[in-house]
Amino acid sequence: MAMLSSVLLALLPAAATAGFYALPGVTPESFEEGDHVELKVARLDSVVTQLPYPYYTLPFCAPKSREFSEQHLGASLRGDRIETSNYKLKFETDEACRILCRKRFSKKQLGRFEEMIRESYRAYWLVDNLPAATKVKGAEPETYSYQRGFDIGLTEEAMGQGAVYLNNHVRLTIKYHKQPDKAGARIVAFEVEPFSVAHRYKHDSHDGRTPDTGNNYLSTCNPLNPINHGMPPMRIDGIDDTELIFTYDVNWVESDTRWASRWDMYLLVSDEMVHWFSVFNSLVTVAFLSGMVGIILIRTLNADIDSYNELDAESGREDVGWKLLHADVFRAPPHVNLLSALIGTGCQLFCTGGSMLVFSCLGLVSPAHRGGLTTAMYFTFVLMGTLSGYFSARNYKMLGGENWQLNTLWTAFLCPSIVFGVFFLLNLVLWAEGSSGAVPFMALIKMLFMFFGVHVPLSYAGGYFGFKRAKIEHPCRVNTLRRIIPDKEWYLHPVVTMLCGGMLPFGAIYVEINFVLSSIWLRHYYYVFGFMLLVFMILAVTCSEMCIVLCYVNLCRGDYEWWWRSFLTSGSCALYVFIHSIFYYNTQLNITKTLSMFLYFGYSGVMAFVVFILTGTIGYQATLVFIRQIFAAVKLD
Repeated sequence: MAMLSSVLLALLPAAATAGFYALPGVTPESFEEGDHVELKVARLDSVVTQLPYPYYTLPFCAPKSREFSEQHLGASLRGDRIETSNYKLKFETDEACRILCRKRFSKKQLGRFEEMIRESYRAYWLVDNLPAATKVKGAEPETYSYQRGFDIGLTEEAMGQGAVYLNNHVRLTIKYHKQPDKAGARIVAFEVEPFSVAHRYKHDSHDGRTPDTGNNYLSTCNPLNPINHGMPPMRIDGIDDTELIFTYDVNWVESDTRWASRWDMYLLVSDEMVHWFSVFNSLVTVAFLSGMVGIILIRTLNADIDSYNELDAESGREDVGWKLLHADVFRAPPHVNLLSALIGTGCQLFCTGGSMLVFSCLGLVSPAHRGGLTTAMYFTFVLMGTLSGYFSARNYKMLGGENWQLNTLWTAFLCPSIVFGVFFLLNLVLWAEGSSGAVPFMALIKMLFMFFGVHVPLSYAGGYFGFKRAKIEHPCRVNTLRRIIPDKEWYLHPVVTMLCGGMLPFGAIYVEINFVLSSIWLRHYYYVFGFMLLVFMILAVTCSEMCIVLCYVNLCRGDYEWWWRSFLTSGSCALYVFIHSIFYYNTQLNITKTLSMFLYFGYSGVMAFVVFILTGTIGYQATLVFIRQIFAAVKLD
């Protein structure tokens, strides 16, 4: 096992630089010249409100018959409602200033446009399963990056203040790659550049012609006079009603980018050194803790054990030091059912997270499958229900529990019910708001069916087999009378040690937490799973070593109540995660709505709760192994 861990640690940095984020997509589709290429609309979304809406919530130019694309659970959680559009795209056929539609809008409709533009809403489109991207200039000359989606409008001043202008013209640049040995071509990039322009017709609409069916009736643009950002924009605030004209250009450009690499523009890691700094910082923390644990295990403990064994050989000598606690250190803690349920769920989360990271590093999770990672995580968690029941029952029986059926129910329902309850409450809020971020009713039914039909039976089966196995026997017997725990210094108070115990584990994951939060709330892609797997392993080691050090210190002071303290010590990392989410909210986000703030802290609380169970379980299991090892090594009467 140690050899395997060493190999993984050696290979992960190289694999990370090789790009764990370059993942395969779906089956490629080839196009011939003149083939119809479908442009689909997904949603409107804003990092200011965090409330996605269906694209046609605003009265854009919608087709007469709207068709929805089928999608799985993960895409629904993202707020995608993929529909068809009126944009007519033909492969390798350029278009210039083509009119999409001509509509008259009421004051109320224009007010809705104005509100969402001030809230920085962006439109998200798809072509051949590629999301629309906007090119953004970088800090260095001739450098740029890509952002998903494009602004539906702009304001004259920052922070949504001043006059409001609607982006009613888009320039679509679609890149394709041709292979000499294969027929057809494949789409490899989809860029959108929005414009705001106050369109004007050459002739009045009552002259018998139908301007909305051609592209030669506008005085503001034509093939020889393309739209540019210097033209008068289309202002929509302070207007009772007006006519709006939506137009678009299409440019087809041949590219050297291969189809297998077309997602690189979205997944480009421009801040790779930050990830490496995070890993280096975490490794320094682990090295420091490993040194402390090494001193305890190799020097202090060996010396203690040798001394205790020598004293036992002499008649008339009493036990001293932490050996005095041998008759109390394995005394069952209060609330055994609750502790065992948390441990079982923590083991389930650990196996789910670890397996998902490994699968992601191997390229089995693709960004082309929108929400695929979320869907895979839910299914994996449900299937890992056997492990939760098994480990909970083993721990419950070790601590003297007898009613394993009740323990299994606690394990299957306690933590998932808390998470689902918060999620359902937030989903009700999204439903009431009409947001597409609300999970559809049928998707909720499927989730509940998976939980009750698969997760609960698997937990019960795991609990049955776990309790059926022989009880884990402790190396020491427990006395009937409890030993009195002496008073300790203030800095060894359980609250102080718990708070200190979570600081270093949080420090090990601080930078990656920032990137994860950005992927959730700022809609950034996160596909550097090689770094995340490495940090996940460092987190496990840090939690284990921190709990072992603090447990040994407390044993030396005569405190044998380590069961709950070891869980809460490493679990306190979640407290710092939640505090950091508050700091992130105040420094990185511009959320103004109370409802959006409620959603943010609701989901942040769920994330902190999951981290609490995961890290608490790691610390508990490591401390249990440590305690059993040291007391098994001393000679007892």
